[in-house]
Amino acid sequence: MTDSPAPTDKPRTKTLVFVRYVLPAIVVLAGIVLVILFPTEESLEGAAAIIGAGLSIWLLNELFRVGVRGDTERDSEAEARAYMAEHGRWPDGHGS
Repeated sequence: MTDSPAPTDKPRTKTLVFVRYVLPAIVVLAGIVLVILFPTEESLEGAAAIIGAGLSIWLLNELFRVGVRGDTERDSEAEARAYMAEHGRWPDGHGS
C-alpha cells in the first residue's frame, strides 16, 4: 500500500495531511507561543505539556502508519506463499 491516494480522494488527502502534520504543528507552536508570552514557572509547565501533546499526536500518527504498513506487508507475504505453494516458485516482484 502506498501513500498516494486515488484521484477521487482529494478531500480525504487534505484531512490526512491536516491530522498527520498540521494539527501536531499547531499544537506544538501553541506551546512555544505560551513559553514566549508567559515565562512564569506555571506557564512553562503548561507549555511543556502542550508541546508534549502535539508531539504525541504526531507520534501516534506515525505508529499507526507503521502498523498499517506491517499489515500490508504481511498480506503480500501470505499471497506470495500461496503462489509458491501452488506454482512451486516464488512470484516475481516479491523479493528473493
